[in-house]
This record gives sequence, structure tokens and C-alpha cells, in this order.
Amino acid sequence: MPTVPRFRSGAGRLCLDLMRTLRLRGMDGATEELDRPEALSAWVAQFGPYPSHAVIPVPTPDVLHHARDLREAVHTLLTAARGAHGVAGCPLRERELLNRAALGAPPVPVLDADGTLTYTATDPIGALLTEIARDALTLATSPALERVRTCAGSRCAAWFLDTSRPGNRRWCSMDTCGNKAKKSTWRAKHAVTAND
Repeated sequence: MPTVPRFRSGAGRLCLDLMRTLRLRGMDGATEELDRPEALSAWVAQFGPYPSHAVIPVPTPDVLHHARDLREAVHTLLTAARGAHGVAGCPLRERELLNRAALGAPPVPVLDADGTLTYTATDPIGALLTEIARDALTLATSPALERVRTCAGSRCAAWFLDTSRPGNRRWCSMDTCGNKAKKSTWRAKHAVTAND
């Protein structure tokens, strides 16, 4: 039985988690994690608000292509929003793609008789892509954009929302990039000490 892919989480916003599916963006060795329709289905199962028993259908190649186009439009929008011209610098094609995607029906909350809130959608992948487009548009035009950071890890390009109180978080995750950086600093410090 094939293993279910696990994707990096913890970016702080759904649209930023989707951006992480192009690992090492802009670097040598960049890797496409949404490389097949089954991967998109697994990503939606992991990040969507749906119950664990929900069946996420395997999408068509066209839906996979749309999801990757949406991810790149999110990156383009947020890059523009963080730049000198702000959101007005987002190219028309990407802006229109995001606006169209945001028009869809998002996942619908349903309150069960026992008081449990669950989410459903006739098209769980399309609904989550709608949610992502809305999240990106909202983030790009909100004060929270000032808290979007790029990981300081030397082999990482992940973006994340810095929710720390002082606003000086440096790594996408202390468990991965932060820990690697601390170990590297420790090794370098102790190598210098050993050579003295």
C-alpha cells in the first residue's frame, strides 16, 4: 500500500502552506511536491478542514494544474504586496486568477447533533482552493502582511507568518531550520575553540 505524503505545515496561513509545496523555491534542487494528482488529494486531506474520514477524490490533471497555477499566483501576489508598489504591482493575469478562484464555494461548516463542528463540500479540492484564494487576497491587503517572513535557513525558502510577540522569528520551524542553524553555530564555535 503506498504511503500517504506528509507535507510541511505551520506557515501560519493556508495560502503560505500551499506555497511551501514548491520546496526550495528559487534555489538549486527546487522540488515540486504536487507532482501528481494523488499528491494534491493528500495535501487537501492534510490541510483541509474536513473530518479525517472524509474521502478526498483524486483530481484530474487539469485540477492539479489549476492548483499549481493558483499557488504561483499566490506567490506573485504576496511578492508584489511586499514590494515597493504593494498589491497594485500584482500582474493582471494572477490577480484575475485569484479573483476567479475566490468566487467559488468554500468548505461549509456543519454542526452535528452532539455539538461537533465539521466541514463539508461537494468538491472538497475546489472548495479548499477557493479558501486559499480568499486567504491570499485577505493577507495581501491586511496589516498581517508585515509579519510575513522568509525563513533564514540556508537551505530553505519557506515563507511564514511571524506570530511571535516581538516579531523577530527567523525560521519557518525551530524543529527543522532553527535546530539546524543552532547546531551549525555550535559546531562552528566549538571548532574555533578546539583550534585555539
